[in-house]
Amino acid sequence: MDSKAALTKFSEDIAPLDAMALWDRAESAMQPGTDCAPRLWRYSEIRPKLLEAARLISKERAERRVLVLENPRLRGTTFITSTLYAGLQIILPGEIAKSHRHTPSALRFLVEGEGGYTVVGGERADMHPGDFIVTPAWSWHAHGNDGTGPVVWMDGLDTPFSRFFGATFRENYTGTENAAARDDGQSLAAYGANLLPVGYKPEHAAGSPLLRYPYERTRAALHGLSRQEAPHPAHGIKMRYANPANGQHPFPTMAVFMQLLPAGFSGRSYRSTDGTVFSVVEGEGTVEIAGEALGFGPRDIFVVPSWTPYRLKASKDAVLFSFSDRAAQEALGFWREELPENAP
Repeated sequence: MDSKAALTKFSEDIAPLDAMALWDRAESAMQPGTDCAPRLWRYSEIRPKLLEAARLISKERAERRVLVLENPRLRGTTFITSTLYAGLQIILPGEIAKSHRHTPSALRFLVEGEGGYTVVGGERADMHPGDFIVTPAWSWHAHGNDGTGPVVWMDGLDTPFSRFFGATFRENYTGTENAAARDDGQSLAAYGANLLPVGYKPEHAAGSPLLRYPYERTRAALHGLSRQEAPHPAHGIKMRYANPANGQHPFPTMAVFMQLLPAGFSGRSYRSTDGTVFSVVEGEGTVEIAGEALGFGPRDIFVVPSWTPYRLKASKDAVLFSFSDRAAQEALGFWREELPENAP
């Protein structure tokens, strides 16, 4: 009755009906992880290409000069993981990137340069290396550079989510390009001191009201915690960025982190279901992903796919920024982690 030939013929017979037998794929479909591959992008190799792109194409034609960091197993998608987008954007002195908005939420992480700024929802936020900037979904945002050299930041978006739901919308602003209604630091003053204005009501349902998380404050918090607690066996000293209005993640879909690896740190093997993008802020070390050791230095970027074991080591004090889809997974009850007791 269960002859292999008969079952094979049955599967072939129902294929023209756009139907399939669940028993053909049930076992392989119910496994954690994705098709994504580990990858490290060295900034020393990417930076010259960013400068070349700035020479080759004008800001008017490109609007945003971005080199997309595409996962080698997701060719043609523009995605770094199955749920995240990442790219490096460059803007030259005196340039302005026109205002637009879109349904995907976005983060900016300043990698290089001074004088860059973004205008989000009418507020200007000056960007400095190591700063994390929030751009909530469907917020008008523009960028500029008042400095004397190029400014580069990493863009992180949850575009795969909006595309999955068929809900990706985008709109260009037709008015004044960068008309800021509020000065730099307004949101930091209002929401950055563990205080909320009386009668506060969320302006952005899809993101933190605090637009800029300054690196000097983040670094001070990391070092303060390092004097109080022993390093986590896999993460070192790791903290997550929080929405000051509710204590949750800065975005409904994306979790954002900063961690300190003390010199000589050798982490244990760890894996979790959130695919994670790391950007090296300071220091040097090695990440071992699925048994492959990759040395990293300042401004390098690497991706750890979902449910892939990895280990972090630091030859010098290292600070790593990262973001992942953990927020969405936690909200849906999907997120899992594993730190094997017998792992080295």
